[in-house]
Amino acid sequence: MVKMVYQVSQHFPREEVYGLASQVRRAAVSVPSNLSEGAARASRKEFSHFLSVAKGSLSELETQLMISADLGYLPVDHDIFAQLERVAQLLGGLHRKVSR
Repeated sequence: MVKMVYQVSQHFPREEVYGLASQVRRAAVSVPSNLSEGAARASRKEFSHFLSVAKGSLSELETQLMISADLGYLPVDHDIFAQLERVAQLLGGLHRKVSR
């Protein structure tokens, strides 16, 4: 997903390099980063917390990509949206499992 976000945001207008493109990339990188950090923690409670943070970053990323589509920077039916949905499903399932 992160690689796809970088590829998509590479085609954003030049004036978005330090704006929306940068925000999209940071939100995308935040998802696996929080998974990694949470998995390295000592307890399930801490892991669950970082999974929640990752889900928040994913939601932020989805919003930013929807804005990007609204601005015409990518098609509304781009594959990235299906990828986001799949990652959300996987994160949700993992979060439910860890929270039990």
